Amino acid sequence: MEAIRFGAEEKAVLVGKLQRYFSEELKQPIGRFDAEFLLDFVSEELGAYYYNRGVADAQAVLAAKAEDLADAVWQLQRPTEFSR
Repeated sequence: MEAIRFGAEEKAVLVGKLQRYFSEELKQPIGRFDAEFLLDFVSEELGAYYYNRGVADAQAVLAAKAEDLADAVWQLQRPTEFSR
């Protein structure tokens, strides 16, 4: 799997969220550099778990849609002496 990379704008938003969380919830200031370092760590060490959960969710949606399509195709069948 390729490493998770964020563009400059996305990274700035995520860093801001980390800084806000540290300030509001932990009552600890965190500088931009440290927040970027933490974001990189979380992305590298935890990102694959979130990514894999998203893939599993997508697989479940696709499986449900495939089942719906199979049912729809089955309903297109015309009655014959073999389908009774």
